[in-house]
Amino acid sequence: MTEGERYLLDNQQPEAGERFGSLSVLFDPSTFRHIGDLGIGAGWRCWEVGAGGPSVPSWLAGRVGPAGRVLATDIDISWTREATNAVVEVRRHDIGAEDPPAEVFDLVHARLVLVHVCDRDNALRSMIRVLRPGGWLFIEDADPALQPLLCPDEHGPAQRLANKLRAGFRKLLAQRGADLSYGRKLPRLLRDAGLSDVAADAFFPLTSPACSDLEAATVRQIRAGLIAQGYATADEIDQHLANIATGQLDLATAPMISAWGRRPPGGP
Repeated sequence: MTEGERYLLDNQQPEAGERFGSLSVLFDPSTFRHIGDLGIGAGWRCWEVGAGGPSVPSWLAGRVGPAGRVLATDIDISWTREATNAVVEVRRHDIGAEDPPAEVFDLVHARLVLVHVCDRDNALRSMIRVLRPGGWLFIEDADPALQPLLCPDEHGPAQRLANKLRAGFRKLLAQRGADLSYGRKLPRLLRDAGLSDVAADAFFPLTSPACSDLEAATVRQIRAGLIAQGYATADEIDQHLANIATGQLDLATAPMISAWGRRPPGGP
């Protein structure tokens, strides 16, 4: 079974584009701020791993300019290919199973990727292997186990139903090999891999229209799995989607842990 077949949120499904749009609204500002703080500039060579949509590679291209390079890879490039231009190369690549590109980078970034990759340790080593000395690895991943609720303020039946479906979603992810507590491990993993200047923070969106849009698209995408595994009925899913549409639910995402470290001269 390939990573694509294991991945619950398949890029081939029509809801994938809606999810990428919502994720961009929610997380791009934080991602871009962090990368800017790492010092990205003209001429940098960047590898965007598991790019998904076009927003991050396109932003990177604007920062590195015509003298730079952005390689954007994913197991399915259906939504990424529109970022292709003179600076951005889009390439199909499975970070969990294939060797890394035969080049070196100033920045390697992955967002919401490793949590889903079964051989995530090997994937992390692959990304570090292609960093130039002094280059930055920047990994962002969710930690659903750190805050498991869709509605942290569970004060009524609509909120309880939302949290029931979120629990089902987490179980589906775990069945596909996702590590639901991966985000919190990132600082330790980067240090253990020999990176220096390791630091991290967390971002936790709550009560945003994009949270509602993301949840509706996700539930539609995993609807069949929720019903097949007995985690929700069709009527419960329809009711949850109707509750979202009212705009009265305070929906949250799992905390996003952002961690970064630098490859020291001569190692790791």
